[in-house]
Amino acid sequence: MEKINAVITGVGGYVPDYVLTNEELSRMVDTNDEWIMTRIGVKERRILNEEGLGTSYLARKAAKQLMQKTDSDPDSIDCVIVATTTPDYHFPSTASILCDKLGLKNAYAFDLQAACSGFLFAMETAASMIQSGRHKKIIIVGADKMSSMVNYSDRATCPIFGDGAAACMVEATTEDFGIMDSILRTDGKGLPFLHMKAGGSVCPPSYFTIDNKMHYLYQEGRTVFKYAVSYMSDVTEQIAKKHGLSKDNIDWIVPHQANLRIIDAVASRLEVPLSKVMINIQRYGNTSAGTLPLCLWDYEKQLKKGDNIIFTAFGAGFTWGASYVKWGYDGDKI
Repeated sequence: MEKINAVITGVGGYVPDYVLTNEELSRMVDTNDEWIMTRIGVKERRILNEEGLGTSYLARKAAKQLMQKTDSDPDSIDCVIVATTTPDYHFPSTASILCDKLGLKNAYAFDLQAACSGFLFAMETAASMIQSGRHKKIIIVGADKMSSMVNYSDRATCPIFGDGAAACMVEATTEDFGIMDSILRTDGKGLPFLHMKAGGSVCPPSYFTIDNKMHYLYQEGRTVFKYAVSYMSDVTEQIAKKHGLSKDNIDWIVPHQANLRIIDAVASRLEVPLSKVMINIQRYGNTSAGTLPLCLWDYEKQLKKGDNIIFTAFGAGFTWGASYVKWGYDGDKI
């Protein structure tokens, strides 16, 4: 029997129209362009500010574009996985809303929560499902409306985050291309350093939690930065060594877009020049689960069949990992 691989066959993406610049941010909170660019590397971020629109709207726009680009019949989709930390509702899942909006009749769907590592985990989940032989065509989406949990009076966190989504089609193939391997980890040590204090079952919403601003993202930046640099660099090096990849035959690194200094550190560990590193943090900020697929969306036209690509991410939990992908097609699917 021929070995089944899981290959990405298309990418769709969406970012909202509204651009929140550093200049505008500096009128809202005590910060400035130089401070933000030096410490984070974000010039602007997109914000979904229309009333009544959530993460499913971002996901739908990205997935619709993906289905058009790949000329996919809605009835051919087996499964939809949405990686998100900002679901429309506690329940039902954002993925279930997406199924309805896309008119999918034969798919089952679920959300996956691994914070900023979510898309990496979704990619491995979809690959395993396809390699099992029981699924043929899966849509994976990384989507987050981070503005919904950011405190715009907190100068330490509000410059970092933005809203956006991108989606990939993952299909079965017998060619030697696709999602080749992953090393994924979770240690649970990150809870004190990166979380939202209230709104879950431990601390349900109340007047007290609202008055004390407990429904916003909390981050202890220095600690998170230190772990992110160490864990992302280590795991990227591990997967490269495992597959005989080096600066000579790695075509692209796709790092989570949390901080330009973290991206620099990961690239320098592998001695890969920044020209081979996908970077769009300056335009979108950190869109959490959206960052990795949004990089693919931005760089798709430069990709060639057979390119060796290493993805890496780090998120709350802590969750982190790296995936090795052998790219499956040339250029942009318009």
